[in-house]
Amino acid sequence: MDRFYWDSFSTFFRIGAFTIGGGYAMIPLIESEVVERHKWVKREEFLDIIAIAQSCPGVFAINMSVFIGYRLRKLPGALCAALGTALPSFVIILLIAMFFANFQDNPVVESIFKGIRPAVVALIAAPTFSLAKSAHITLVNCWIPIVSAIAIWLMGVNPIVIILIAALGGFLYGKLVKPTES
Repeated sequence: MDRFYWDSFSTFFRIGAFTIGGGYAMIPLIESEVVERHKWVKREEFLDIIAIAQSCPGVFAINMSVFIGYRLRKLPGALCAALGTALPSFVIILLIAMFFANFQDNPVVESIFKGIRPAVVALIAAPTFSLAKSAHITLVNCWIPIVSAIAIWLMGVNPIVIILIAALGGFLYGKLVKPTES
């Protein structure tokens, strides 16, 4: 049997088991394992996988693992990687659901969760800056994500509208501006 299945399952299982903060906090770990350690995909492909995984419905980390597994071994690879990503969360949530009612009012548990919150913010912020650098977001074009975030957060603009406007802007830029820059 192909060793890839065990390697992908165990890699995504470790990532799923030891990452607090959800899919975005997993990005640096997934990149480290998939791009640098195993060399399953190139950095440029990894950025494309992130973009596709974000635009698809479902859990971001599972979407990423499915795309990586499918790219390398089609459906069996996708299932193996997705199972590796989802299984730790499933088991942890199951255990928490079974025992949390007994500990939810415990001051120590409350303090632990209050301490984890800032760490989760940092885990999400770090890949954001790394991805911005990889996507060539500079001081010249950083207004785009800032304006998009403000439009969604403060003005209540639907994110789908932002995505459609960005797609149209990218298309027009590629057709009208980019060719004249060359």
